[in-house]
Amino acid sequence: MDSTRVTEHPTSHERRQPSAGRPSAPADPRGALLRTPEPLQTPSSSAALPAQARTGDAPTGQGTTTPCGKGPSGGQGTPTPPGAGGAKPSTPGAEHSQPSDAGPDAHRPRPAPEGIPAQPGGEQDRVAPAAGGGDRRTGQGLPPGGPMPMRRDGDRLRFVGAATRRIARGIDLDEIVMGLCRATVPTFSDAILVYLRDPLPVGDERPIGPMVLRLRRTDRIPEERDTDGGFLTAFQPEPASELSAVTAELSEVRPGGALAEVLRGVRPVFADAPAARAALPELLGDDLPMPSGQRAILAPLRGRRRVIGAALFLRRPERMAFEADDLLVAAQLATHSALGIDKAVLYGREAYIADELQRTMLPETLPRPTGVRLASRYLPAAETARVGGDWYDAIPLPGSRVALVVGDVMGHSMTSAAIMGQLRTTAQTLAGLDLPPQEVLHHLDEQAQRLGTDRMATCLYAVYDPVAHRITIANAGHPPPVLLHLGGRAEVLRVPPGAPIGVGGVDFEAVELDAPAGATLLLYTDGLVESRLRDVWTGIEQLREKLAATAQLTGPDHPPPLEALCDEVLDMLGPGDRDDDIALLAARFDGIAPSDVAYWFLEPEETAPGRARKLARRALSRWGLEELSDSMELLVSEVVTNAVRYSTRPITLRLLRTDVLRCEVGDDVPQLPRLRQARATDEGGRGLYLVNKLARRWGATRLSTGKVVWFELNRS
Repeated sequence: MDSTRVTEHPTSHERRQPSAGRPSAPADPRGALLRTPEPLQTPSSSAALPAQARTGDAPTGQGTTTPCGKGPSGGQGTPTPPGAGGAKPSTPGAEHSQPSDAGPDAHRPRPAPEGIPAQPGGEQDRVAPAAGGGDRRTGQGLPPGGPMPMRRDGDRLRFVGAATRRIARGIDLDEIVMGLCRATVPTFSDAILVYLRDPLPVGDERPIGPMVLRLRRTDRIPEERDTDGGFLTAFQPEPASELSAVTAELSEVRPGGALAEVLRGVRPVFADAPAARAALPELLGDDLPMPSGQRAILAPLRGRRRVIGAALFLRRPERMAFEADDLLVAAQLATHSALGIDKAVLYGREAYIADELQRTMLPETLPRPTGVRLASRYLPAAETARVGGDWYDAIPLPGSRVALVVGDVMGHSMTSAAIMGQLRTTAQTLAGLDLPPQEVLHHLDEQAQRLGTDRMATCLYAVYDPVAHRITIANAGHPPPVLLHLGGRAEVLRVPPGAPIGVGGVDFEAVELDAPAGATLLLYTDGLVESRLRDVWTGIEQLREKLAATAQLTGPDHPPPLEALCDEVLDMLGPGDRDDDIALLAARFDGIAPSDVAYWFLEPEETAPGRARKLARRALSRWGLEELSDSMELLVSEVVTNAVRYSTRPITLRLLRTDVLRCEVGDDVPQLPRLRQARATDEGGRGLYLVNKLARRWGATRLSTGKVVWFELNRS
């Protein structure tokens, strides 16, 4: 191959011309981004190199050749002998050789070396006007020093590619709209207004009511960015607050109106089109002056099913007007933006459903049982995986006890969350029966097998008794809890690991441990201690050290606050430690002192109500609560009387003094009492009515050996 046949761009099919002795050529007025063609020089007879013709061009003779065009005689591609009058040397600014049938408008310029058109404002973007002071291609005058638009199809394609990639990077509605604005200002337009339907339809749902467009975002080139009628080459456009101030924020699209017709047509239109001239006042308001000429493009935004908005591209008077090809660019931008907005709305709905599902599956608020304080945290695995199978719960039990539950269903899908919800509901039901922890896990295992063969989960179930200061724990393949003592020592409790729920055919074992006052029990899921960067036991040891270090900050006699402790625990997570969702439940054991508890057994006989009144009066006198004696004696008498009527075994009576005064009466009858309205002729049936009126709270809980009826009175 001849060494002179080289190209400047892989897509260019033009040859490089000799450069020796080349005079400076004036800029081509047909586009700011066109490179100035290099003129052909008249070769000498001794040193001239033959010009390389493109494939398909007619062969030329020896010596000086003419471009492949029409000669003086009208022939095409005819070789001209040396010295013939038809041979003309190239002049400065002449075009490259082209076939004559292409005409003067079939010029094929070299593509720009950059992937995105250069920003207007640079010296390379400014061209000298043509001889008549106007643009040879459009016939419009060019302001001196003004910014030049994109002039070639290749530039437009590269711009559209870069702009659509930026739009596609957005995952939510605001990111997509901002991507459209930032991609078009200032390269394509000087300002943009984006209107979206309010409310936006989701998926296939049909909008109800009239179509209303709301101004979602405006961007423009700030005034202070102007430099002598041009624009700086690199800056971030700012939201045009004054544009949003003078335009209508809400625009109702009248059925059959001009704006409705433009939106129904889908294709972008210039502002000077008859339909757009009538539609723009309806969109922007009557007070805003309408742009003149082809300096505004109104582009409808159509999603998969329907029009969801409109975009208005604006150019200033000192900048060249839009061209016909710019309508295609606006159409591409509008189409990609509308489809992205459609997907963003669907994604937002899915995220909302996932958030609501996860929120309803977890406790909205934690109870405030007697003798224990609770705090919790939940973190999803990632922003894109909002649902998971981790859960926690705190369930008040009879006798001022509380059940603490934490579990983890395998997976991070909607199915995992649904299974988690079923297991959590089952655990609440079993806890209401006051079953031992190991029995609760056994029934959960059976329920998981009924849900499916591959429904696996881990669970830890603990019951804390504030009166006995003891805790009973059963484990089903879950990480062991950590107990932080009042002095700052943290220990990992040794509980039998057990098999996960759903395996079937396994027994679960429970252990009973001391729960001293002031200690804190931390229940968690494996997402807190296990990740790709560390194994589970390394994470558990790091958790234990973190708890001990946090306790040292408050001193040996003051345990750290629960909420702050939970936050400190989550701070131990590093950048690569979030592979799974995390559920955290912290319980501070306050307990109930023995001096605040009074406990008796009563035989089920007629004298039991009188004896119960006497015992309650003595206990209140000892505690200094004589002002509550009358109410307590009346309610105790009614509840004990109901127990004596149906019970066959000794009745239990217990009084607890905490922030409230609590009374519990237990018997061996499983039927729970029901509040009913007694008739005027009934001799009984008014005891629970009195309890309901005088007590702060009351309730009844079924036990494995009977039931407990309780009520509370305010101490003040």
